[in-house]
Amino acid sequence: MSERFINPFTDFGFKKLFGEESNKELLIDFLNELLQDKQHITEITYLKNEQMPNSPLDRRAIFDLYCQNDRGEKFIVELQKVKQEYFKDRSIYYATFPIQEQAVTGSDWNFKLEAVYTISIMDFVFNRHQEGNNKFKHHIQLIDTETQEVFYDKLTFIYLEMPKFNKTADELETRFDKWMYLLKNLSRFHEVPPALQERIFKKLFDAAEIVKLNPKDQQAYRDSLKHVWDFNNVVNTAIKEGREEGREEGREEGREEGKAEAIRETARKMKAKGIDASTIHSITGLSTEEIEAL
Repeated sequence: MSERFINPFTDFGFKKLFGEESNKELLIDFLNELLQDKQHITEITYLKNEQMPNSPLDRRAIFDLYCQNDRGEKFIVELQKVKQEYFKDRSIYYATFPIQEQAVTGSDWNFKLEAVYTISIMDFVFNRHQEGNNKFKHHIQLIDTETQEVFYDKLTFIYLEMPKFNKTADELETRFDKWMYLLKNLSRFHEVPPALQERIFKKLFDAAEIVKLNPKDQQAYRDSLKHVWDFNNVVNTAIKEGREEGREEGREEGREEGKAEAIRETARKMKAKGIDASTIHSITGLSTEEIEAL
């Protein structure tokens, strides 16, 4: 392994850097920079990331990270490696769990809700035709379509299309820029860049250094990295074959179906090796129910 720092776009890497109690300062700083004047978090508490439905027949949800601040506001933070057909629908569905769990039994509840934030760090772009558009951060709320005024500010979705963030170290203007630059390039660094010498970033580099992981964590990281490599190899092969099929048949469906089948096949192999559904979900993007049906 030639890299000095872990890849945050692996299941292990993301949760190591942002999901451990000893590193929650990193998550707090990232969220504050992401939300800027909309939010200032001084403390967070990690919550159980597996959400069970009200009915056993309904779908459950597994979040990468789930936490709340000292005001009781909820945050779902997800790393998305692969685009799903109904990715936006899935985001909305996931947001219903922290909303419903706020319900108070009895007749005295006045329906007051604390804010819910869903944050998706995406290793893909929403649509191919948007690749020329450099807007990588999408801040979504319910609005009045005529006046463009925010109708309800307690439900927020933030999507970060990481492939669109292409600033170099010399072009970084804000601390949020630095966070984006760090996340996208962390595993490529061999030293801490001059632009990232602030204390919070030094803490992240220290936590991300592979040689400082204990043997158990080093093995877990290698396993997580191998899953990503295997997955990328299968998907890239399927895309190549799909392009050839698409050219022969003149259809886009050949490419998309090839990629979808590659994702399912990768999940089957991971499941056969005894890899848990949460890890398979984080790498392939498939739902728990889709994984269980394989």
